[in-house]
Amino acid sequence: MRELHPEQVAQRLDQLTELSVALGHGHDIATLLERIVTTAKNLTGADGGTLYRPSADRQSLDFHISINDSLGIHKGGVIGVPAVPLFDAAGQPNLASVAAYAAHSGRAVNIADVYRAGDFNFSAMRAFDRHYGYHSQSFLTVPMSDHEGGLIGVLQLINAKDPASGAICAFSPTDQRFIEALAAQAAVAITNQQLILQLEQLLEALVKLINIGIDEKSPHTGRHCQLVPQLTMMLAEAVHQCDSGPLAAFRMSEGDRKELWLAGLLHDCGKITTPVHVVDKASKLETIYDRIGLIDTRFEVLMRDAEIAALRQKLASPDGHAQIELRLAGQLAALAADRDFLRPANVGGEGMPAAEQERVRRIAHYRWVGPDGAERDFLDADELANLTIRFGTLTEAERQIINNHIAVTVRMLEALPWPRHLRNVAEYAGGHHERMDGKGYPRGLRKEQMSVPARLMAIADIFEALTAPDRPYKKGKLLSESLRILGNFSLNGHIDPDLFDIFIRAKVYLAFAGRHMDPRQIDAVDEARIPGYFP
Repeated sequence: MRELHPEQVAQRLDQLTELSVALGHGHDIATLLERIVTTAKNLTGADGGTLYRPSADRQSLDFHISINDSLGIHKGGVIGVPAVPLFDAAGQPNLASVAAYAAHSGRAVNIADVYRAGDFNFSAMRAFDRHYGYHSQSFLTVPMSDHEGGLIGVLQLINAKDPASGAICAFSPTDQRFIEALAAQAAVAITNQQLILQLEQLLEALVKLINIGIDEKSPHTGRHCQLVPQLTMMLAEAVHQCDSGPLAAFRMSEGDRKELWLAGLLHDCGKITTPVHVVDKASKLETIYDRIGLIDTRFEVLMRDAEIAALRQKLASPDGHAQIELRLAGQLAALAADRDFLRPANVGGEGMPAAEQERVRRIAHYRWVGPDGAERDFLDADELANLTIRFGTLTEAERQIINNHIAVTVRMLEALPWPRHLRNVAEYAGGHHERMDGKGYPRGLRKEQMSVPARLMAIADIFEALTAPDRPYKKGKLLSESLRILGNFSLNGHIDPDLFDIFIRAKVYLAFAGRHMDPRQIDAVDEARIPGYFP
């Protein structure tokens, strides 16, 4: 058995310290695990080392890393190597395998010569030796456990070498103590990384849970919440790849990407508080139902009353029936025309002309008798206000309710204790309704007050909304029309023209259209005719 000089002990302590520092700064578990095996080999002068990790169902130990200097083996996730079962066919702990025994007992196993040891089954090791022409002799097997005693892995070293002669020898008690210390440090580092990963997965799952809640209220909004982050990342990658122009310096790390993706998923989380009848208002008169049916009924009442009046006139005057019929036909035709006019007016659109708004006001002053026998205006104040909406289907009050979702989003996100690497989520998500000219909401920020991610999310949000085919209040626009509208937005201070240039030049719009747009919406696009874009 080897005896260590004080200088060798000091060297080992230095290596252990270096590993501790590396484990504290590492974020990639695969890299950490390889560093652990390599350092363990160097500390003990072992010829080989293997790291086992418990399987997903924790029924076996899987080979994760295997290194052997003499055989020139350096493999990660060894394919084809059988796993070590942790339990036998009867469900009892497998104590025949040294790795499984160490996993179950939580104790290190130090064997000087495996060919003379009768406590464990080394048939797999002997098969390995025969296959490779190798001779396994000394083994040091050390379990790795987390702070709750849960199994993290098993580290196994093979064939310690005497530094002077190179002869294979047993692992010393000092070797074992060093590797046990290393395994404890490594378990802490791996556990920390797993906890971080689990917290990130939990956070993303909670975000998806919020979006499920939104989707249940409004499937149209739910789809939007899934597609905006995808388009946001597509545009962000295009900007990242850009090497010229005003945005050439923009670069993203993997951490930046995670932060932006999360912000994209959360950009409309405030809509969970928005009433469904406002979010999904498909027509101007819709509340819980579309009130155009009530208007149709009133027209039927007016037509009925006109016919009754005509019949009474005929009874009162034996002559002039032809004129009465003619006058009645004119009244009925006028009422039918007004009814047929209000139906499409109720749908909403890009802009209602002033003449049509005035016609609605004229119709509103018709008089009719309701079920209670009282005479009243044909349209009440709320119906008149809705039917004269110039753009879309929302009144100004309803638009304020919709707009409030972003203020709620900001309040929700700013109330969360974000870790440092996610500190910008609220800013990115809360800025997608701001405008470059300061006329947006909720804070009226200008371009120079906004980050690049917040500005590019605004483009993704608008483009997805324009092309979405599932909105109850509009049809999905053609690709060319959507780009024309977006281009005009780049000219009038609504969106960032530099980002819009990359959106077109890198053909982000086309990649998104191919993945997510209805093929019937994807028409030919002449980029030279897109407003605000200069090929």
